[in-house]
Amino acid sequence: MNSSAMTAPRPRDVGVIGLGAMGGGMARSLRRAGHTVHVFDVRPEVARAFVAEGGASCGSPAQLAPHCDVIVSVVVNAAQTESVLFGEGGCAAAMKPGSVFVMCSTVDPGWSAALEQRLAQQGILYLDAPISGGAARAEAGQITMMTAGRPQAYERCGSVLDAMAAKVYRLGDSAGAGSKVKVINQLLAGVHIAAAAEAMALGLREGVDAAALYEVITHSAGNSWMFENRMAHVLAGDYTPLSAVDIFVKDLGIVLDVARATRFPLPLSSTAHQMFMQASSAGHGREDDSAVIKIFPGIALPGSNTPDQGKTK
Repeated sequence: MNSSAMTAPRPRDVGVIGLGAMGGGMARSLRRAGHTVHVFDVRPEVARAFVAEGGASCGSPAQLAPHCDVIVSVVVNAAQTESVLFGEGGCAAAMKPGSVFVMCSTVDPGWSAALEQRLAQQGILYLDAPISGGAARAEAGQITMMTAGRPQAYERCGSVLDAMAAKVYRLGDSAGAGSKVKVINQLLAGVHIAAAAEAMALGLREGVDAAALYEVITHSAGNSWMFENRMAHVLAGDYTPLSAVDIFVKDLGIVLDVARATRFPLPLSSTAHQMFMQASSAGHGREDDSAVIKIFPGIALPGSNTPDQGKTK
């Protein structure tokens, strides 16, 4: 359901850990909604820039924690989340009893469920809350959140979620359900990007004008949101990472791990994962995920001065 049904009082202070493409926009959305926002990022210059716009920077998650009723973690993976909570300078030991830790990373659902129990032992509420939507929607406070957690957690952070998201789906009363839905979303996202790259690569190989192909497909039944969004990056020759190739190496790996645990076959996901792995091993891991198109041989990509860019060696 949408969080519009929640009427929790607004917390005085919110912490955001991780000011990347998504976290930075989410922090600014929280500030626009009237929250006092405390931030931490491993890149001090990024945190300083947020302070210059009107925020408070902390030197570690542990320094941030005592100020906050809700902490929103927007880091890359489970390992970084573990570090944020329990590593040197971690926030778990310094969080106020009854405060809420909102975990927005794509992780194994079983790991997320276990984390809820671990934090409960320290008197900390937890929300399993993976996100989707991209940097532009994060900046506008229009992301989608796939959440699960105890009713008390929602009661304490409803206004925080509403400030960041257009849609907040409540998928269960215990952690894990949100991460399961996010895993399925990432299955589709990864497969759609891989398929979009394959289609554009075939068009280029066959000598079709790339801009004309993009125009036709985006107005035809074969279109997808990922084709429309990511192939625009290819047309521009701009592989600045909004979501990197290595993100889908990780996320599709999680998808396959979850399915493997119950011996469930995922043939398309397996193929897409190998495509992102190939792009990463060829040196494109930190480029935009649309750079998966660079694995295809013998095509001239838009914006390239090299006729055979994309040729594998």
